[in-house]
Amino acid sequence: MPDIVALKLNSDFKRAYWRGKVQTHSALVTYALKNRSGFCRVGITTGKKIGSAVERNRCRRIIKAAYRSLAPRCSGGWDLVFVARERTKQMKSTQLEAVMLRQLAAAGVIPENARV
Repeated sequence: MPDIVALKLNSDFKRAYWRGKVQTHSALVTYALKNRSGFCRVGITTGKKIGSAVERNRCRRIIKAAYRSLAPRCSGGWDLVFVARERTKQMKSTQLEAVMLRQLAAAGVIPENARV
């Protein structure tokens, strides 16, 4: 199985937006929705408000790096959509990883005892 399984269809993103659990932070918004596939699928969105294409791509790379370190802790099948915010481009992946860990634990993606 590849490192990160991507969400690709617009309908999958919309389903996560409307039915998923939302966790917000000034650097990242996370939508989490349980799926039946047995593994996590990830979608990343960055709007034009973030900046130029270079800055948006950097935000995507930071989010992917933070998720890669947390992926082994994810339990069950989830559709995750991460939305970058203005502050994301000024953060390092390790800083964003701490934010993402709190959000995923609050949504139930990562078990509570795995927070450490």
